[in-house]
Amino acid sequence: MEREIKTDIITATIKKMCTDAACFIPDEVQNALKESIKKEESPVGKEVLEQLAKNNELARAKNVPICQDTGTAVVFIELGQDVCLKGGYLYDAINEGVRQGYTEGYLRKSITADPLNRNNTGDNTPAVIHTELVPGDKLKITFMAKGGGSENMGKLVMLPPSAGIAGVKKFVIETIKTAGSNPCPPVVVGIGIGSTFDGVAVLAKRALMRPLGTPSKEPYYAQLEKELLTDINNTGIGPSGLGGRITALAVHIEAASCHITALPVAVNLNCHAARYKTITL
Repeated sequence: MEREIKTDIITATIKKMCTDAACFIPDEVQNALKESIKKEESPVGKEVLEQLAKNNELARAKNVPICQDTGTAVVFIELGQDVCLKGGYLYDAINEGVRQGYTEGYLRKSITADPLNRNNTGDNTPAVIHTELVPGDKLKITFMAKGGGSENMGKLVMLPPSAGIAGVKKFVIETIKTAGSNPCPPVVVGIGIGSTFDGVAVLAKRALMRPLGTPSKEPYYAQLEKELLTDINNTGIGPSGLGGRITALAVHIEAASCHITALPVAVNLNCHAARYKTITL
């Protein structure tokens, strides 16, 4: 049976998600930071982690942004095929929610209308929107405030299939080492493997939407996540790039089928302020 959802509800939901994501770190991220303090061997690294955890608590208590870079609005939509949207166009509703959230919430507006002319849109729109049609009568919205420092350190490569798992690991570790302190570690590492040139980047971004530390449902990839997390934390980059054990809080992998001639791999990083929220209407 068809279910009606009004687009003004979507706008109001997105507006609140913008401000909530900016000010309230997810519990699992804050818990991971606190747990990492116990594991960090470097006194300086431990101090950095303690300051990050305290900053998150202050942001929540005072209802202020965790970081001055309140990011690009990235929205993943899972739209049930039995949902009927009433009142306007879905993407217009999402962008209006972003406009209201960033303007009325006094969040930094960081989006340029054109990448070369660099003129700011003034309201942090347009959002980057990914939509998937799914069974059912629900609308699932996942919002991410994606900071520029971590986003700029992402990389994509089209490996030959012969590179195999060793080639994937090498590319990921090289990406982390090249990034160094730039993405504000400890980071969350989203990895896409497979699909196509464009599809693998979306896989890596989607991997960051998974609740922190939730392993892949595929045991093979869950094991690879563990191995890569160990390898990354052995690089010595450490919190804020000042040296130490904890360079990453988690590694998430999303994989998809691909052409026999290719092995696409993408790495997308989140800084320690991994800001995301999921709501189902």
